[in-house]
Amino acid sequence: MCGIAGFVSFPGGGAGEGGEIVLKRMNDVLSHRGPDAEGIFLEKDGMVGLAHRRLAVIDLTETGAQPMHGQGDSHVIAFNGEIYNYAEMKTDLASRGVRFRGDSDTEVILAAYREWGADCIRRFIGMFAFALWDRERKTLLLARDRLGKKPLFLYRKGNLFLFASELKAFFCHPDFSAEIDHEALRYYLRFGYVPAPYCILKGCRKLLPGHAAVLSADGEWAEHRYWNPEPFFHEPSPFGSEREAEEELDALIRSSVKYRMVSDVPLGAFLSGGIDSSLIVAVMQSLSPQPVKTFTIRFREDRYDEGDHARQVALHLGTDHREQFCTREEALPVLRRIPTYYDEPFADSSSIPTIMVSEFTRQHVTVSLSGDGGDELFCGYNRYAWLQLAEKFGWMPVSARKALSAALGHLPFRSARRAGTVFRYHSTEEIYFPMVGIFEEDRLLRVLPGDRGGDGQLPFFQAFHGHRDIPPVKRAMLCDLLTYLPDDILTKVDRASMSVGLEARIPLLDHRIVEFAARLPLRLSFRDGTQKRLLKQVLYRYVPKKIVERPKMGFGVPLEAWFRQDWESILREYLNPGRMRKERFFLEGGVRELVEEHLSGRRNHFSRLWALVMFGMWRERYLPNSVGEAPRSS
Repeated sequence: MCGIAGFVSFPGGGAGEGGEIVLKRMNDVLSHRGPDAEGIFLEKDGMVGLAHRRLAVIDLTETGAQPMHGQGDSHVIAFNGEIYNYAEMKTDLASRGVRFRGDSDTEVILAAYREWGADCIRRFIGMFAFALWDRERKTLLLARDRLGKKPLFLYRKGNLFLFASELKAFFCHPDFSAEIDHEALRYYLRFGYVPAPYCILKGCRKLLPGHAAVLSADGEWAEHRYWNPEPFFHEPSPFGSEREAEEELDALIRSSVKYRMVSDVPLGAFLSGGIDSSLIVAVMQSLSPQPVKTFTIRFREDRYDEGDHARQVALHLGTDHREQFCTREEALPVLRRIPTYYDEPFADSSSIPTIMVSEFTRQHVTVSLSGDGGDELFCGYNRYAWLQLAEKFGWMPVSARKALSAALGHLPFRSARRAGTVFRYHSTEEIYFPMVGIFEEDRLLRVLPGDRGGDGQLPFFQAFHGHRDIPPVKRAMLCDLLTYLPDDILTKVDRASMSVGLEARIPLLDHRIVEFAARLPLRLSFRDGTQKRLLKQVLYRYVPKKIVERPKMGFGVPLEAWFRQDWESILREYLNPGRMRKERFFLEGGVRELVEEHLSGRRNHFSRLWALVMFGMWRERYLPNSVGEAPRSS
């Protein structure tokens, strides 16, 4: 696992004599991603540069150093990630006459490119983002893994092209200019993250998961999608019985976990005690002759704490288990560091415990396996249940739905109010997007210049409108897979783990498991009120049902209470009317109303307030002098 960065300066752009200095600066700001070594490559004419920070996990010797040159010095690569099937690929390539200097997966990528060209990407099982400079063809190949586990930011303006694992590296180039993209800000407020391909800064974008692109020396850009999960959602189920599907899933998970346990450095796993992480740890322990090191973050507030459940699983499996508590006093300095780690405004509050468990885990191991992905693949989120409920009552007239919604909305139970929301709307889109969003409308934004019709560019809007022939629940799962998973969940895990030089591997997001889950009939994942049914059946092979069967908690933070107690000063600091007027991004009246309603206890606005605070902290960190545009006259 590493950090990469670099540039291409087209004729007339002139990186000039400062190219090495720029690459060194870009590398320095990514040092947390690769604390073990660094390297740069600058083409003789100074027009192409690659930078690399190394976290040594496979082949710890110098033969694994990067940027790495291929045979004949005709190719150079800066690679972030892991290719888990590199050993099999190396054997195949060796049978074709390829000779290897060391035992790194990076060298296998170079050899595979030389043998098969850009199509080699389809052969990889792994997580990755890389830039490969072909010195003969004068082309730069950029690629991102199928699910988007590893990030890749892009920037192009005039004669300059930049790429990097993290946005902050772009600020190191003297010709980079940073300005907030208001369209991206609108999406941030809507969802709590900036969905790809958008980026919070104008001129920047993210390479979409499952995509590769070739940039030629004359500036021509050709991008293509080499992997697409959507067709698998349309394929008929290949399974003759539930038992057959269970056997296949167990085999796939064992294969995936075994791949991800290959490491030349100490390895462990996050363990929450939930279905997904318990299954990953159980399979790890079944494959390991030694107790697996497991790590849990705990809360003093019982409503958020899963530590006892994790401990029970660890005791049953016999792992070497450790736990640490997260209090609001300990979390406050972590909160202050979030903008530094995440580069874009990011409103998933579970980034705090994710950062803390990563820091805790890194004290003992360098690689940790995680259980992320199970909810998206096997129907684990509550919103899927609400969508299925809405589908069952789709026969009701609109007037009856509205009346029922109003009645439920007056009940003092959150579940009743959520049901009221479901009945209020008619289409799947109207139900789904409020459930995954923070602000349902743009009532806080002072001005929205630019095209407001960009929704069609977002993967999950395309999924909803382009796949009406599959059930609403599976359509929502596809949407989460394409956007929420890479842009929220995987972004959270990548930045948190890499902030301390910890490599996080995610077995359930092996693309073979994703393709399996997409073809799975919905009844095998969600039936008789039981979600993640098939995944649970596999887990019960390793852990007794009574230990892990409990209501889903999620990985949340007690922000609602914290904001009303010790953290009120943060709200006052970043959301005070004077600051709102000075910055001119948001309407101070609307923000003031949210703050006062929350602090008084009349309403719970913690997710909205958290999103606004995170934007304010991010802006202060990266663009302290930025000001929103003045409001348009009506």
